[in-house]
Amino acid sequence: MAVDAIDRHILNILRKDGRAPVSEIARAVGLSAAPCARRIERMEREGVIRGYTAVIEDSRAGMLQAFIEIRLLGATDSDEIEGISESIPEIEESHSIAGTSDALLKLWVRDVKHLQQVINAVRRTGKVEGTKTFIIMNTWTRATARAGTP
Repeated sequence: MAVDAIDRHILNILRKDGRAPVSEIARAVGLSAAPCARRIERMEREGVIRGYTAVIEDSRAGMLQAFIEIRLLGATDSDEIEGISESIPEIEESHSIAGTSDALLKLWVRDVKHLQQVINAVRRTGKVEGTKTFIIMNTWTRATARAGTP
């Protein structure tokens, strides 16, 4: 799919505010609402826009974010990494990575005790040789910076 300058402008607006009304987006890009809505629908249909999300303030929601780096036993298979991730609901994302570890898992837990339970669950899969855990203290992203959140 070809993305032109108007599409990129629409995408930049949606990155800043995924709930921006089509009428405001259309005005900003110089279109009427109907053609703007069609462009957004096309980009959703063709996978350029994969979804919309809320930016959550972890501390206010009582959540702790962490990453677990895992090393698998034997040959690395991305299907095994996905299988581990799908079997543990706290895992939000998994990334196959290059280097001494095989994958990086991003997860959300209630507290450190819950984190330990998730680490144990990852280790009990029988496919993991070792783990290294990182608790997130603070996060900066372009999306939150654009949205004006701390």
